[in-house]
Amino acid sequence: MTVSMFITPILLLALLIYCFIKKTDAYGAFITGAKGAVDLAISILPFLVAIFAAVELFRVSGLTLMLADFLAPATALLGMPKELTELVLLRPFTGSGSLALLDQIFATHGPDSYIARAGSVILGSSETVFYVATVYFAQTKVKRLVYAVPVALLACLFSAIVACWIVRIM
Repeated sequence: MTVSMFITPILLLALLIYCFIKKTDAYGAFITGAKGAVDLAISILPFLVAIFAAVELFRVSGLTLMLADFLAPATALLGMPKELTELVLLRPFTGSGSLALLDQIFATHGPDSYIARAGSVILGSSETVFYVATVYFAQTKVKRLVYAVPVALLACLFSAIVACWIVRIM
């Protein structure tokens, strides 16, 4: 038995005790939050469908592979193998698509290869920027994404480069 097994029950119990002390209707608050989550899911659905359709068209058309081949010399200078360039391009758009691409990398190069290990670290150290931006900014009604999205994309690129360096050292 580990401590992590008890974290969720302890947090739930602490929340119920807090609600009891503050005389808050825990069930009513839960229902209100769940209702808000359903409204959020309905409001962002068109944005998500648009992102998923664009990503699938981008990938099926071969543009990601062509762009990866074009950028491969520059990413190689930064220490990233050509095989991971498409993964870095796809990751900000889709989690499941990048996971499928990582699965292809495993099948091609083997799960213990440098490329597979670096791809795993890249997948774990980056985020689906456009999905997260859609969900968070749609709810907060933020329209000026001038800095948020480019900085997040730059952070994903930086994390991919550092992941390749660290995996190469280890």
